Amino acid sequence: MKHLLLIFIFFFSACSVKNYEFTQTKIITIKSPKIKFSDLGYIRNTRDTIELELFVAGKAIQKISINHLICVSDGCMTKSGFNEDYLNEVYPDDILQNILLAKAIYNSKNKVLTKDGFEQYIKNENVDIKYIVEKKSTYFKDKKNNILFKIKDTDG
Repeated sequence: MKHLLLIFIFFFSACSVKNYEFTQTKIITIKSPKIKFSDLGYIRNTRDTIELELFVAGKAIQKISINHLICVSDGCMTKSGFNEDYLNEVYPDDILQNILLAKAIYNSKNKVLTKDGFEQYIKNENVDIKYIVEKKSTYFKDKKNNILFKIKDTDG
């Protein structure tokens, strides 16, 4: 009976392992009131899920998983709850996943195509955002709220 239980646990735990369609190694810098990080990270994704795993000196220190919720070491929360706790409450719910996947933010507001990607500048009473997406890098800076994301390919 004990062996049957072990086989059952092994079989079903294997089903829970995520097989990501894309894995990218990046140099990641994040500065926000609650997160300060600059080192290597992995961005993995499927059609429905994104995972950001952050490393310092080769040791995993934080994993952020995004699907319908955002899960961190402190637990899972709604996307708006994550924005309120870690970024800024006025940000759209999909801002983190769009930055990680180098997609337009704020429903493509003020999006201007460039030679290597696009740029967005969004300024209002709540934000002052400069967002630049190029072939090998993503740069997001909100001057008003002191939030920075820099994501670069490891090969330059």
